[in-house]
Amino acid sequence: MADPAAARLNMVESQVRPADVTDVRLHDAMRDLARERFLPPAKAYLAYADIEVEYAPGRALLKPRDVAKLLQAVRPMPGERALAIAAPYAAAVLEHLGLGVTRLEEGDLSQLPGDAAYDVIVCEGAVARAPAAWLDALALRGRLAVIERDGPVGKACIYIRAEDGVGRREAFDATPPIMAGFAAEHGFAFE
Repeated sequence: MADPAAARLNMVESQVRPADVTDVRLHDAMRDLARERFLPPAKAYLAYADIEVEYAPGRALLKPRDVAKLLQAVRPMPGERALAIAAPYAAAVLEHLGLGVTRLEEGDLSQLPGDAAYDVIVCEGAVARAPAAWLDALALRGRLAVIERDGPVGKACIYIRAEDGVGRREAFDATPPIMAGFAAEHGFAFE
């Protein structure tokens, strides 16, 4: 990669801004953060491509467009507590925006330790459905951004905890790989 700064600028100008990501704080963070540092050296050249890039077995960074749209949808604010699940790049962007970030990369990602309450939870991999433990970890007015996928195309979903429960809305289509252990379990039943 000859000029990483130029590649970051090109990524923001050609992939992020045209996708209706208007939060200039996200533009600035994505122009500043070296995406290649979240990838193995042999894959660093793919850091700014318009593709998901595997950084560990069964784990991939989202396309720049998708991670930017997910983060914009949860409206992160400085001082908030965030949880980044299999989301190293998103975690760095959130930290750049002034959030306190806990990273969860190891173990059973469908279960969260303790009884922490987060304002923002983001996952960079697709799941069939957001695990209940993730929803339970949302603070009041907390937002979860995750791509739910059970077929060729997934939906970026935003969950919001209100006083009377958790609401869900779909934000955009996306096609990242489903994380290991999070595929839908289809069964067969006689009726």
